[in-house]
Parts: sequence; C-alpha cells; structure tokens
Amino acid sequence: MTFRPDPTFHATAQLAMRAPVENYGFTVMLSPDGAQPDALAVVDLNPDSDRYGTIVHTLAMPYTGDEFHHFGWNACSSSLSPMSGHAFLERRYLIVPGIRSSRIYVIDVKDPLDAKIHKIIEPEEVFEKTGYSRPHTVHCGPEGIYISTLGGGGADGTDGPPGVFIMDCETFEILGRYEMDRGKQDKHYDFWWNLPQDYMVSSEWGLPPQFENGIVAEDLLANRYGHSIHFWDLRRRKNIQTMDFGENYQMALEIRPAHDPKKSYGFCGIVVDTTNLQGAIFTWWRGDDGTWQSKKTITIDPRPEAAENLPPLLQGFEAVPPLVTDIDLSLDDKYLYVACWGLGEMHQYDVSDPMNPVLTGKVELGGIARGTPHPGGGAFVFGPQMVEISRDGKRVYWTNSLYSSWDNQFYPGQEGGQMVMARVGDNGGLTLDPDFYVDFPKGYRAHQIRLEGGDCSTDSFCYPNL
Repeated sequence: MTFRPDPTFHATAQLAMRAPVENYGFTVMLSPDGAQPDALAVVDLNPDSDRYGTIVHTLAMPYTGDEFHHFGWNACSSSLSPMSGHAFLERRYLIVPGIRSSRIYVIDVKDPLDAKIHKIIEPEEVFEKTGYSRPHTVHCGPEGIYISTLGGGGADGTDGPPGVFIMDCETFEILGRYEMDRGKQDKHYDFWWNLPQDYMVSSEWGLPPQFENGIVAEDLLANRYGHSIHFWDLRRRKNIQTMDFGENYQMALEIRPAHDPKKSYGFCGIVVDTTNLQGAIFTWWRGDDGTWQSKKTITIDPRPEAAENLPPLLQGFEAVPPLVTDIDLSLDDKYLYVACWGLGEMHQYDVSDPMNPVLTGKVELGGIARGTPHPGGGAFVFGPQMVEISRDGKRVYWTNSLYSSWDNQFYPGQEGGQMVMARVGDNGGLTLDPDFYVDFPKGYRAHQIRLEGGDCSTDSFCYPNL
C-alpha cells in the first residue's frame, strides 16, 4: 500500500498517453518442450541506454511444464474507480499463470532489474477453490484481480465449463468464481469491461482437448470452436446476452473495447472464416434499445500458395490463411493493430469511425512459406503474434509464438523467439525499427508483453476523456 495513488494510475486514457514513456518491457518466455523452466525476461526499452533492446534481467521459475502465455498486473488505473476500496495499491506485481500446469506465479517487479517470485499458487488450490483449470487472461479490476480460464475440472478440463475467478489484490488469495449466471457461455478465452457502464464482454477459443495438442482439423472444419461473445452485467455477474457471429467464424479471440468509457463499442478478432479462409474483425456496439449488435467491418484474404510450400495441415487448401491471432487498440481509440500470424503481417487500421476501418499501414515479417527477415538482418520465425502498444501510441511491439503445439503445426521445424518494434507515423503508417530486435535465448519462445507503467491492453479507465 502507498499513501497516495500510484502515479502510473490515470483517470483518463488521455492522461495515460501523456505519462512518461516506458523504460522496460516484461516478456514471458516459454520452453516448448518443457526441458527448462519458463521465465520472465526484462527488456531495456530506453533508447538512451547502453543496453537498449537487450534482455537485462531474467527470472527463471522453479518448475518445468508451465507454458507461460498471458499475464497481467495486480493493480492499474481501474483502482481509481469511485467504487474502489483500493485506490492506494501499487502497480508492483505481475500475475503470471501457467496455461498447461494451472500454476500461478506472483512476481514482484518493483525493481525490474531484481524481479523476484513473491508467491506461488499451486494448481491444486486453483482447482479446489474455483473448479477451473488452464488460467489464461489476467485483468486488474477495482476490487480484485480477475482471471479467465480455458478449462473446467477433471484431467482434460471438460468437467464443467471454464469461467472467470477472482483473486484478492493484496493477499493474492483466490476468492472464488465470478459467475452467478453464465447463460449460454460454455467456452472461454478473453474478457474485458467498461467499468462506468457496468458491463463485461468475454470471448471463446475452445476446450482443452481442442487446443492443447494442436488444432483439431476435424473440429475446425465442423465449426466446433468458439464463435460467440458474451455480454455480462458486471456487478450482478450475470450473462445478459450472447451474440453468435455465425458458426463459420471460428475462434472469436481478443476483445478490445474502446478505452474512453463514454463509448459503447469495441472489436473482436476472428481467427478464420471456414468458408473462405479469411480473417475477420467484428465491431460490436450497444444499440439505442440497450441490446448489443455487431457487424463484420474488416476482412483479410488468404494468400494462394503451392501445396509443397505449406505445412501438412494447409496443403489441401493451397493457401495461407491470415490467422488473426491478436488485436490491440491504441489509447486514443484511433488505431487498431491486427496480427496476421499466418500471412506474416501486422496491419494498422484507422478506426476513428469504428464502423468503417481504413487500412493505413502494414508490415511484413515472418509468415508461412514466406519467412520475411527483420530489416536489421535477423530471422523472424513464425509470424507477428502478441502485440502491445506504448501508451503514447508511437511504438508497437510484438513477439512471434502463438502456442507451442500450434507453432509446431503451422511452422514445423522452426524454432526461436523474437521481439521487434515498429514506429508509428504522425499520420499513421507503420515502419519497423531496424535497430530494435530481441532474440531470446536458445530453447525459448516468446509470447505476451507488458510495459512498465501500463500499456494499451492493461488498464481500464474510470473517467471520460475531455
């Protein structure tokens, strides 16, 4: 606890954009074969530093087989909510779940160069107190830490549906399940909210047997992965509406609501349309009658490719699907970044009019049957994946690993973990920085990034922009 709000907490997204820029980035490293423990890497992001663009600290875990994936802060700008009893928390701890082990690490990064494990929550405690497994997305709420899961109970995670549970933001004790009435929700992936408007949105990937050992082609072609998003009354913890995009829109993943809490819209990325292999973005919004609506506002076409250049999974299609696996929205709600992991492309769209996005920038890097190298000369395996935007919107960082078993299917025989950065032009546009290239240690891949002081997929703002 502190005696005043943490200076990295901001009442509005506008104020967050004016805050000091990031000096460090935190990236999770995973060992795809479990031969070594997963780790947290601290990357120097200060261009005036002699160690700029290098790993300056690494914290290895005491166990193997966790598979680090998504992670988040113990506290953020949501603590400034007028309903919060926790305005004097610090943004000090990273909550890092193992998506395979269901183990959760609480890591103290108050001194980024001396990051250390503060607490370990064993999987048995997660199972006992929640009935859930495979913890995934972490969001700091005004009264606790919310964690979504991808599995229910039982060895294969199919004994009951997955959901969200809440941790105490000071003691890190697991309090229990979030849902009072889940309605039609039976799969999970991402979630986010608008605190003043008191709603939450969640999305769907698939159940553990559908993703842990790789994509199940039969399930994909039969449209058995998630294709709906769910709207919740946040405080009543009740599902008030389920919106089905259509069963061909397989894997509705990242949820990105507008940052300005006066706005009642957001975006959801669709990995693949099984009718044509396109990727898609849907804009969702609340209508005048209070119900939620949606419209497909972006489509991204597959690229034709000779079968002999493709992994076995795609040879019958003779095409490379975009595979939209992450999206992120700048704090001014102007630019949406779309990671096309299959094509090897990062797209930038001007979404000032959320119903009519305009492509304003594109970077090619990696990609199936393409393998575009970094302009600085380094290799970039796989494709652009987890994307994170600086608070001021001028720098876009991304890594390359999706999920170990899926990496192996779509990019067989390839190994490595990289992190890169692109600069945003004054009027849009995206240019890779040839001097920023992080090559992670051999045997590791890299997934999600968090930025010192917060970033564009971390904080929820409680007050409207002026």
